[in-house]
Amino acid sequence: MIDRNDLQDAVDRVLPVLVEEARSVDAEARFPEAGLKALRDSGLLGLLVPRDHGGLGGHVGDLVAVAQELASGCLSTAMIWAMHCQQSDALVRFASPGLGADLLPRIARGQLYLGSVTTEPGKGGHLLTGGAPLQRASDTLLLEREAPVVTGGGHADGFLITMRAAPDAAESEVTLVYADRDQLDLVPRKAWDTLGMRGTQSGGLFLSGALPITQIVGDVGDFRRIATESMAPVGHLAWSACWLGTARAALTGLVTQVRSPNRPRGIDPRSDLSLERLARIRMDLELAGGYLHRVQEEVLARRSEGASLEGPALQIHLNTLKVAVSELTHRSVDRMVQLAGLGLGYSRDAPLHLERDLRDLRSAALNYANDRLLTSIGALTLMDRGVNLA
Repeated sequence: MIDRNDLQDAVDRVLPVLVEEARSVDAEARFPEAGLKALRDSGLLGLLVPRDHGGLGGHVGDLVAVAQELASGCLSTAMIWAMHCQQSDALVRFASPGLGADLLPRIARGQLYLGSVTTEPGKGGHLLTGGAPLQRASDTLLLEREAPVVTGGGHADGFLITMRAAPDAAESEVTLVYADRDQLDLVPRKAWDTLGMRGTQSGGLFLSGALPITQIVGDVGDFRRIATESMAPVGHLAWSACWLGTARAALTGLVTQVRSPNRPRGIDPRSDLSLERLARIRMDLELAGGYLHRVQEEVLARRSEGASLEGPALQIHLNTLKVAVSELTHRSVDRMVQLAGLGLGYSRDAPLHLERDLRDLRSAALNYANDRLLTSIGALTLMDRGVNLA
């Protein structure tokens, strides 16, 4: 069991670093190096690593709680951390005993920040197909891989990489492999200069190298199971928690300003218009938070029973979570900007940094595109004849 006091102490040590660095990370579009160092030193990179490997022994509920707190300070850094945890969960659940014994203690010690390589030209971030094939020479795997988007790739210590299982394999036969940074040649591709989430430094990479066959994660060609049981659900829960944490902190700051006697003269907290706007903002975040909590509990219950996360109803809930929270949080901050006005809500030097939150949250619908998930929800709806709502 995780020690809640130790966990909160770790968050309390890291959060001021994220807050201090957030403005310059965004303005300069630079990787949050101080934030990552604080996360390494705190032990939070090992949140999901079992205690017998030196980690904190947390579960997805802890991930959701911590992600919200970190995202209240800097969404870019929180997402970097959340995606690392997504990768570490896959290793905890699917790495062979030997590979896990090597990697998990390094993660727990803060020595191994994991990058995720799932995007590919022509398929975007679609998890369940692969183009570039693994080549095999005896017990060695040879890979060459273009990846248009790799969050924090220039700073990662190791990577989980999806590959087509073999040159003659179908695109749906995808294998996940682990590679240490020093096992790869990395060539930077297009730089990362975006509207929001500027600190994630998610530029493209070309990766090539030779790996021992022991660094396959899970079974050859069976990445679908890893995605279904780990990467997709943990990703959707963690991302949604980050987005909600940022929007919730924004509302906290806005309410403080509205209640202050020094608030802008254009904001009247007694007017029906202001109160209606606040109500709609709050309702959006209540709905996002309530659905996040419900789906988190559903995943925790399945995992505690040792049950699979497959099945159309739960997959609908997970996909709905990502789409709904990405839309609700962005809409809520957009409404905050409207209420706060030009000076307090739209200016880059305003104390609330709502304009940064708005830019960052615009990415939420694009981070594994909502259009793709809506298509999946529609197809799964035809399979869930009982309409089993969350």
